[in-house]
Amino acid sequence: MVTFFEASLETISVHHVGNQTQEEMYALSDQPLELKDEIIPNLLMQYFLKPFEKANEVYHLMHSSRDLALNELHHFATQVFDDNSKFHEASQQIARHLYKVTNHPNIKGGELYVVYFKQVQIEGNPLDTIGIFKSENKETYLKVYPDQGGFQVDYEQDAININKLDKGVLIFNIEKENGYKVVVVDKTNGGQEAARYWKDEFLQLKIRNDSFNQTNNTLGIYKNFVTEKLDDEFEMSKADKIDLLNRSMKYFKEKETFDMEEFSNEVIGNEQAIESFKNFKNQYEQEFDSPIADNFIISENAVKKQAKVYKSVLKLDKNFHIYIHGDKELIEKGFDDGRSMNYYKVYFKEEA
Repeated sequence: MVTFFEASLETISVHHVGNQTQEEMYALSDQPLELKDEIIPNLLMQYFLKPFEKANEVYHLMHSSRDLALNELHHFATQVFDDNSKFHEASQQIARHLYKVTNHPNIKGGELYVVYFKQVQIEGNPLDTIGIFKSENKETYLKVYPDQGGFQVDYEQDAININKLDKGVLIFNIEKENGYKVVVVDKTNGGQEAARYWKDEFLQLKIRNDSFNQTNNTLGIYKNFVTEKLDDEFEMSKADKIDLLNRSMKYFKEKETFDMEEFSNEVIGNEQAIESFKNFKNQYEQEFDSPIADNFIISENAVKKQAKVYKSVLKLDKNFHIYIHGDKELIEKGFDDGRSMNYYKVYFKEEA
């Protein structure tokens, strides 16, 4: 999705943003950072951009009023893309905006890096890009070095691990009228309330409704429907639920396109359950203002992502786990009166 083998780091400004609820302040630098050698820019490129190589979700900046001009990041990004000489001033405004929304006690203060890149590629397009990154977590590093025929050990506290970016966003200079193309990294800790401030309050993002997100959302909705909703209307065993999840995953892995009617008939089968699923999907679309088409191209990357959270394990007390990958007719549930316990009977031809 994002590649940077031809990218260059043009300008970087560094500020510090504290947490106002902890009576911490922000500190703004007077001018962009001066990079004096080639090693540091290369390390910074790895630190800032490498985490985005696996980013699949593409977002747009938005505002609840639907007036993009009211989104602060859209305003600052447009200023910089139109006139690079305003970069450092805009970076200071971005730091002030971040400080304004850092209003939960669990949000850590840290350094804020605002960077202007050239030739960062998204979906094959090399573009000018504004990167905004925040480092919140620091580590202690040991340094071992030779000394007088032996070795000495020293350490450095409050150092940054360049393989662990805490928060970052790339804003690409394309689709300005839609809120630019945006990709995000957020290794959040500190609870759900603290988690929302980066995407929802600082950036104000809306996910792009492409094939990846259509696929991802449909699989996610169906999983929630099977695991949470079906019990309200049908009496189903966990084995039956796992079978429904396995059949849906099989459909998405084997098909190139999703068709709601085909999926409903092949995977769900029951007319009452099909109607319930469609209603469940409609409720999601209305609640999150995220319509999902009845037909779309299936994203292989989204299927792989959801496959990691689709469960095919039947857990029985603390004694047994049964992995169900195939025909549910080969497993039967019963009750033993003598032991007053449930049991499963499993049919198979040979042991592996």
